[in-house]
Amino acid sequence: MLLVDGFEEAPLVAGEELLALPGFWAAYLMWLSRTEEYDPVPAWFGVDGADADAACDALTDEDRWPVFRVPFGGGHTAVVLGCNVPEDPATEYLVTHPEWGRHGSLALVNGHQAGPGLAWRELVHIARTADRAAPGVHAEHERLLLLLPALGDEELPGDAADTVGDALARVGVPGALAPHLAAALLTDHPLWEPAAWAFPGASPLSGGREPFSGILYCDGVMSPRCGVRLAQGITREQSDRLARALGTWPAG
Repeated sequence: MLLVDGFEEAPLVAGEELLALPGFWAAYLMWLSRTEEYDPVPAWFGVDGADADAACDALTDEDRWPVFRVPFGGGHTAVVLGCNVPEDPATEYLVTHPEWGRHGSLALVNGHQAGPGLAWRELVHIARTADRAAPGVHAEHERLLLLLPALGDEELPGDAADTVGDALARVGVPGALAPHLAAALLTDHPLWEPAAWAFPGASPLSGGREPFSGILYCDGVMSPRCGVRLAQGITREQSDRLARALGTWPAG
């Protein structure tokens, strides 16, 4: 059984093997691709309804809560944790490190949502900097898509849809549909608005406290990163290591 601080009594299991299920990405991302213009179906992801339903059952198993580990620089791990509480399921997005006393919160997806939790530059950097010596998901395109629901950035680069579209094609989305699906996934997040991200030294978001350098703050009022550091109770040295791992420090 896996251990994540705060979830010691939960039936956590490694979820990485679920990525091989044909309907995994439909089950995982279909809700995020729903917009006013698009009502997604499993066929968008190149699978049928039965495959998507089977993957959904595995993702929401109340006796086996899947944990997807995305290890990146400096011993850090982004964690996607399915909290399959009966009647109140949720997905938590966290950052952990063996030296920390508690995890850092990125986002929460359920009826009491909190987010966004990642800027685009952080998402892409984490996806591209796998720690292959640590257990978890190492393929860049899978890492990007696993963390995509935590994204919320009002300044997406012009190639963002191409990057997501390429990742979708690599997991089996038909080539003709991948660009449209990528655009839907990056438009109108169902749970929160795109946010601005800034370093606290150039922003009032730090609330007047002396900030640690290099960690982006979010101006989204629903975000766990609004006006506070990503991980509480860590030292300045640990914060600097996290900033380097996120690709945001040294700033420039």
